[in-house]
Amino acid sequence: MAKTSAEQMRAWRGPALFSFGFRPFFLFGAAWVALAMLLWLPALSGAITLPTRLDPVSWHAHEFLFGYLGAVLAGFLLTAVPNWTGRLPMVGWRLAALFALWGAGRVAVLVSGHLPAAVAPVIDLAFPLVLGGLILREIVAGRNWRNLVVLGLLAVFTLANGIFHIEALTGAYAAQGFGLRLGLATAVMMIAVIGGRIIPSFTRNWLAQHNDPTRPAPPMQRFDKIVLLASMVILTHWVVRPFATQTGAALLLFGGLHLARQARWQPHHTLREPLLWVLHAAYMFIPLGAFALGLDQILGQPGTAGAQHFWMAGAIGAMTLAVMTRASLGHTGQSLTANRATVAIYLCLFGSVLARFGASIHLGLMHLSGALWLAAFVGFAIAYGPSLLRPKPEK
Repeated sequence: MAKTSAEQMRAWRGPALFSFGFRPFFLFGAAWVALAMLLWLPALSGAITLPTRLDPVSWHAHEFLFGYLGAVLAGFLLTAVPNWTGRLPMVGWRLAALFALWGAGRVAVLVSGHLPAAVAPVIDLAFPLVLGGLILREIVAGRNWRNLVVLGLLAVFTLANGIFHIEALTGAYAAQGFGLRLGLATAVMMIAVIGGRIIPSFTRNWLAQHNDPTRPAPPMQRFDKIVLLASMVILTHWVVRPFATQTGAALLLFGGLHLARQARWQPHHTLREPLLWVLHAAYMFIPLGAFALGLDQILGQPGTAGAQHFWMAGAIGAMTLAVMTRASLGHTGQSLTANRATVAIYLCLFGSVLARFGASIHLGLMHLSGALWLAAFVGFAIAYGPSLLRPKPEK
């Protein structure tokens, strides 16, 4: 019987893709979000009709927020939880079965127009429920109570997905519904919690390795906890009353708090290492999104999609790419250094976010945003796919 994670992975004789949780979910999550963009742009223009019950915008929003992000969360948690708990990771056919459940959800939602109404939601929700059960078992068995907060956020994220489905089935415009806001707010909190742990830690370690006397604030100090508590309150207010003037003012406060938090991590000292500055740049979209949404409310232009995309495509898209590239390099035995292809991936993603925001002013930028988005995620699949598909080299 394998006694260590490395021994368990070496004992697996099947495809290397299923030798660790990050491999299938990162690779095919990126492939799916690229394919979804390829389908959505012609569907939005009316050139094709998707076989889904959802309208094109709601399908696009759902498959990014709950489909793609769900895959990245699975890859991250299945890789991180063994480190948190000291228990063995999930590998082999059990991992393949979980991955197949995620894939079944993507297909079911896409072809839901040809299925009974409840079938696609049930299949789609099965994946996060099973994932949550697996993570709960590991946390309890490892007595890792500190990370129950992450499991709680996953539970709220799953609830938001269910509400999204209910809204869509009852004829509401789910792309601007309660479920989407709850899911997006939860995703922002996940970035604030997890990013607040890893970004200052990675920054401190890198600066120390390079003999830089700068010392960013350690993760999760009292100020961080105050910011997270205030963030939860403000985001809840935004979910419940998104168009209230008070919400706009609260979002501006939210943005200011996160700017102050990030400044304590000394992001300007990381410009020499793309794997680090991309994490800081991705986190910057949290206050930027809050400022944009808050100003929209105060200026009387609520619901601007471009502002919301600072959180959707910016914070979520950039942070997930940053985590996927770094984790893929580290866990496949490669040097933690970004090559030119990786930097190009980051720049395409940031260009896509800015173009999407500009599309609120000039609609023609929508296709530029889509093209840059495809370049980022197809680029990830091409650049990182080979290492994700082959075994980690022996030392």
